[in-house]
Amino acid sequence: MRGSIRRRGNCWQIQVYTGAKPDGKPGRYFESVRSSRKSDAQKRLSELLVTLEKGVPIPSGRLTLAELLQTWLEGYVKTNCAPHTQECYKMIAELHLTPALGQIQLKQLNAQAIQRYYGKACAKLSPRTVHKHHRLLSQALKYAVRQGYLGRNPCDLVDPPSWRPATMRTLTPSEVVVLMDAVKDNVFYPVIYMALSSGLRQAELLGLRWRDIDLDMLSISVSRVLYKRRGVTQFREPKTSYSRRRVAMTPKLALFLREYRAERESLCWRLGKPPTLDDLVFASPDGRPLDPSQLSHEFTAMAKRAGLDGCHFHTLRHSFASLMFLRGASPKIISAALGHSSVGFTMTVYAHIISGQEAEAMALLDGVLPAGILRK
Repeated sequence: MRGSIRRRGNCWQIQVYTGAKPDGKPGRYFESVRSSRKSDAQKRLSELLVTLEKGVPIPSGRLTLAELLQTWLEGYVKTNCAPHTQECYKMIAELHLTPALGQIQLKQLNAQAIQRYYGKACAKLSPRTVHKHHRLLSQALKYAVRQGYLGRNPCDLVDPPSWRPATMRTLTPSEVVVLMDAVKDNVFYPVIYMALSSGLRQAELLGLRWRDIDLDMLSISVSRVLYKRRGVTQFREPKTSYSRRRVAMTPKLALFLREYRAERESLCWRLGKPPTLDDLVFASPDGRPLDPSQLSHEFTAMAKRAGLDGCHFHTLRHSFASLMFLRGASPKIISAALGHSSVGFTMTVYAHIISGQEAEAMALLDGVLPAGILRK
């Protein structure tokens, strides 16, 4: 017999035989299921037995949430997430989840304890921030279920804090004119102009080399990104396969890049450094990568001085998408240009822009359909 169930007080105790221990004695795993129904315990026993049959070892009953989070961060997150995501997850785990819930044994972690944590956290943090905590905890516990550490994810039984995302800031055609006039003499003008003209993310723009740009075929290849974390600049592959893509460019952008490239090559020769295809498109005069933080801060300050409050560098990407929608571009084309995982995701992100086009669409339809006639 591989396992058994017996009643103990107000719960059911499960015992599973896990094989012989190094000293030859039988290994056993115990777990309690708090329920009035024996069927719940039988279901959990079946899950544990299936886990053993798959060759996944059942962890010690004393495994805590803190230990799980550490295992998840060092294993899954470190090998599957971008550096920025790794740092954010680590900060949330170390500063919030571990101090509040880390001492709880994994098998004893329940929805009530998690819900209480959300309630206390919302007294100090915004609902949006606590919702991020919920997403991280849910992913970590989902990992625990896959590894056979848990039978089910207790986060599935919890109601996370609700929050309403802020309205996305985009630039109107007239605001684009104001912005570009305000930044025309700034050293960051080239990267700002290309961001607005291509919809590329900041990290994608700063990782571009001249070999990634085909001015004859009017295309841009996104094959790497630039991150700066804790003062260290790193070039990495894009986070997803959708981000690795080829993007078309406008003739105006191609013409601008030809002139800009000629200027950069002239500068290289003056500095005694022959230009190469591996040179960064956007770099400091000596060829070093631009500082992402400096670029972001400078852009926000310039936009504010121009009277465009609420604008950040990422606003340029949103504005690109908005202008494409307003000009009637296909959602599929826009989604591919932005590097989104699906057209549905793009439609969700820019739903408010699409809804604003209803009046214009109805006006176009009105011009096509004939007037209605009632028979007398």
